[in-house]
Amino acid sequence: MRAIDTFPTNKIQDLEYCIGRVFPFGATITDGGVNFSVFSREAKSCTLVLYHHGQQEPFVEIPFPETFRIGNVYAMMVYGLDTETVEYGYRFGGEWAPERGLRFDERKVLLDPYAKSVSGRSVWRDGKDGDFIHRGQIIREDYAWEGDKPLEIPFSDLVIYEMHVRSFTADKSSGVKRRGTFAGLTEKIPYLRELGVNCVELMPVFEFDEFENVREHGGRTLVNYWGYSTVGFFAPKAGYAASAPFGLEADEMKNMVRLLHKNGIEVILDVVFNHTAEGDENGPAISFKGIDNRTYYLLTPDGHYYNFSGCGNTMNCNYATVRSMILDCLRYWVASYHIDGFRFDLASILTRDESGAPMMTPPLLEAIARDPVLGRCRLIAEAWDAGGLYQVGRFPSWNRWSEWNGRYRDCVRRFIKGDGSAAEELINRLCGSPDMYEGRGTAASVNFITCHDGFTLRDLVSYNEKHNEGNGEDNRDGCNDNLSWNCGAEGDTDDENILSLRRRQMKNMLTVLLMSRGVPMLLSGDEFGNTQYGNNNAYCQDNEISWLDWRLLKKNRDLFTYTKKLIALRRRHPVLRAAHFDTGYNGTGYPEMSFHGTEPWKERGEPLTLACLYAEDHIKYGTKRDTYIYFMINSHWEDHVFTLPIVPEGHTWKIEAASSEAAVLEDKAYIPARSVMVLATYV
Repeated sequence: MRAIDTFPTNKIQDLEYCIGRVFPFGATITDGGVNFSVFSREAKSCTLVLYHHGQQEPFVEIPFPETFRIGNVYAMMVYGLDTETVEYGYRFGGEWAPERGLRFDERKVLLDPYAKSVSGRSVWRDGKDGDFIHRGQIIREDYAWEGDKPLEIPFSDLVIYEMHVRSFTADKSSGVKRRGTFAGLTEKIPYLRELGVNCVELMPVFEFDEFENVREHGGRTLVNYWGYSTVGFFAPKAGYAASAPFGLEADEMKNMVRLLHKNGIEVILDVVFNHTAEGDENGPAISFKGIDNRTYYLLTPDGHYYNFSGCGNTMNCNYATVRSMILDCLRYWVASYHIDGFRFDLASILTRDESGAPMMTPPLLEAIARDPVLGRCRLIAEAWDAGGLYQVGRFPSWNRWSEWNGRYRDCVRRFIKGDGSAAEELINRLCGSPDMYEGRGTAASVNFITCHDGFTLRDLVSYNEKHNEGNGEDNRDGCNDNLSWNCGAEGDTDDENILSLRRRQMKNMLTVLLMSRGVPMLLSGDEFGNTQYGNNNAYCQDNEISWLDWRLLKKNRDLFTYTKKLIALRRRHPVLRAAHFDTGYNGTGYPEMSFHGTEPWKERGEPLTLACLYAEDHIKYGTKRDTYIYFMINSHWEDHVFTLPIVPEGHTWKIEAASSEAAVLEDKAYIPARSVMVLATYV
């Protein structure tokens, strides 16, 4: 028996409605109708506003009777809706007193915070900015997963590949049919498999408005390209789907996840819970601001917005209702999209209380760490925020949270550039940063040298200074301290000596990254020398500055082959990706990791040379035989000869990787200036 037959109903036009169910929040197809449930602690009234798809004016508005409010939740069941063509929003009535943080305005139609699909931006950059109304759409959760589930690869075995969904295939050189979309990414799965990565980390794919702060500069239209400005936390970015005009963006994204999983590749989402697209008191009221401003945001006593995000507002993440919404969101993406994990943007904000002060045991982080649905998820924190709270190495973890290790990035950049004072720190970074994550294991450290925020690997060795003039901010934006070195010329050059040095330096850094314990993360395109022409903050560039130029894959094939070889080497040798910090003696009779200069087992001399001997015990790691790996780094501007350590009889050294024309003769390795070499023994 349908609910419509058992509950008293009201009628408006051809629709019948009755009191709904409080949970779940959002718009849910159930019992022959659609259940609408929305929270507001301080609103005096709520009205459901229904539109036909694409129409400016609603076809009906249904005020929630007071009897439909249970606690602070408005719940209504509506029958007779065509769920494939209807769009919806809410009007909230209440007090307008901005000086006290109250911003209710019944003239505004607001987006449901739990909307699973958002209309209006279904085609990338198809539309206009201005007074745009984001509306919710109703979807059916009926995707056929064909037995798929999150992969649950051991965390320390991952090689993460950070990418922007659009940038990855937007350029015609990508060769895909549906460029810049989830489907286009799917077409590139064979490439990802060939490279050897087993996890992609997608920059924000929650619904955002690319026309936010749109402007013209230098003959280009600058947009909100990266998407770190969320409109809807439960909806995929429709503009990233080739099928979005047909309302199938959810299925297209799910299909991408399923096929990545089928090919052994996990999916991590970069999520932005620290702020929203509504900005400060001068920003638009899209959703939260007009629904319950004092609940969702951190406010000063006079009603202004704390700005620990640098983007105008800060979410009140540890308030119980907001905390529940974030948990509901994460659970939804795991349950409905089979997402393997999350990287939390400016995660230190998630540790702040309602006054903005850091908390020792933030309830949100603990709830996420202990949640049963999220129990196998990757949880990765960007452990800092724009308010100066830097928590790298001490982010509250409950032994579940990992961190983007910014100290790893800076150390490797310094040492490879030629700063010998970084040598002692580099030993810790190669070991998985036990000085920072003792008791948590090496997987607590997500190691990276480049990411979306900053120079690409090629630009890191090609520019001393950032070149963000194209962003229209007089080159004031972006980080000034990049620890980069242009190798002798700023930007493009025809000097073969400089180009050769740059190529070596890129290989050097890639080798350090993939020979380090911890979880390595590559920036997409670094494996074939992609450039952003010196722009280290391409957040607004929807053009060749941000798009991967796949022609470089052919031009720099040796760099791609070298990266692929390093990833394969890491996969073959579990000692390189061990989850523990143990470096002591094992069954080989050698220390599992030991550090040397140009002469093994002697005090190191030249501060810019470093060697690491890995002793892989076949019993401990379940391999066929004991293996010894010798990793030598010469960051000096002079050539050096390394004496090789003595290993058991029958073992023969073989060159696995070398960033230049290095050579091994008997017990000596000849390594040119600014080069690295990896040797391994085989019986």
